[in-house]
Amino acid sequence: MRTVNIREAKAPFWRLIDAAARGEEIVIAKAGKPAARLVPLGRLKIERRFGGLKGKIHVADEFDAPLPDDTVAAFEGR
Repeated sequence: MRTVNIREAKAPFWRLIDAAARGEEIVIAKAGKPAARLVPLGRLKIERRFGGLKGKIHVADEFDAPLPDDTVAAFEGR
């Protein structure tokens, strides 16, 4: 773990971010006293639940039906 004063952290902040992303923990101190800690974020876990929207979404029977000619013409700019 490395300690850096605020004044030292301002200019090369991107370097501190890179070091934290590599796994290093950095303590940012104010007047020599620890004020904040910069740590690697790690991977964000997204919890996925299959079937979570079951019963909340309705797909019409004609969803895959061909579009009317005038609608197709409008999409094609005719």
